[in-house]
Amino acid sequence: MALQEFLDQLEQLVSEAESTFSATESTDALEEARVEFLGAKNGKLKSVQKLMGSVDKEDKPLAGKTFNETKGRIESAFETANERIQGGAGDAERDTQFDPSLPGASFKIGRIHPITQTIEELKDIMGRLGFSTADGPEIEDDWHNFVALNIPDDHPARDPLENFYLATAEASSGEKNQVNLLLRSQTSTVQIRVMEKTKPPIRIISLGRVYRPDTADATHYPMFHQIEGLMIDTNVTMADLKSVLRLFATSYLGDDVTIRFRPSFFPFTEPSVEADYYWNGQWIEFGGAGMVDPNVLQAVGYDPEEVTGFAFGLGVERLCMRRHGITDIREFYKNDVRFLAQF
Repeated sequence: MALQEFLDQLEQLVSEAESTFSATESTDALEEARVEFLGAKNGKLKSVQKLMGSVDKEDKPLAGKTFNETKGRIESAFETANERIQGGAGDAERDTQFDPSLPGASFKIGRIHPITQTIEELKDIMGRLGFSTADGPEIEDDWHNFVALNIPDDHPARDPLENFYLATAEASSGEKNQVNLLLRSQTSTVQIRVMEKTKPPIRIISLGRVYRPDTADATHYPMFHQIEGLMIDTNVTMADLKSVLRLFATSYLGDDVTIRFRPSFFPFTEPSVEADYYWNGQWIEFGGAGMVDPNVLQAVGYDPEEVTGFAFGLGVERLCMRRHGITDIREFYKNDVRFLAQF
């Protein structure tokens, strides 16, 4: 076969392929055209390629080069048509078939962590008891974390081994003395900040992360969550505190829960109690409580002769563990999808 005849057939094939691809309006039609021209067995390009064997030997290099260029031009025409159908006319066709007024089905991605679920439920329970939610910083100074809470300098709670101290900073008043900064060890710091800015009556809860360098085991973790409650008014008693805690416990843990109050001591409450619940044959501590110490009231500018109040602090993780039968607090922070998918 003469070289020119071979080249003419290639050019004619390109023209035919481009015309066919540009005329297609659907994905199926384009696929049929692709097989017709570029099919590996019976495609038209494959048929023309077989003719190259009859071209004179000295013309075969140019014939092969032109054939490769022809193949590239046909493939390019196919890609252009495919992009047109997928991104242009095809989209328009699909858009006309889509009815946004039809009801859809939600697609749930991920799950809310059990601790977050617990926090939201605790907010709801305490909200029904008349408590609003307050928040505060996780990096605190020693005034809000210790001094205002009536915790003396020599108290073990201030020990560097019991806290995550961060740095020292200039006092906000601009004086030369410095204050220690630390990750808060309790959310009682939020109560102090609220009382500094708010006059009684007060009825708040604060929920958030707290930090203590505890060794991680089944019931302890160096970072955990607390819910703190505070009520200040003119005639608040220990009976009010016990009533609120019992209502809280039965609302979250169920009417069959058994709780008890044991005499205890905390620098910021007087008298003080520990609250326990009974589970798996043993009593589990879930928080401390008591009447707000007069020194704490004076620290925020309240008159202990005019107002009284109670405060409590409960561990969110331990409440969640009791609710769902979880025996190891560390499960909450392993990020094991098999565990989290149960909630």
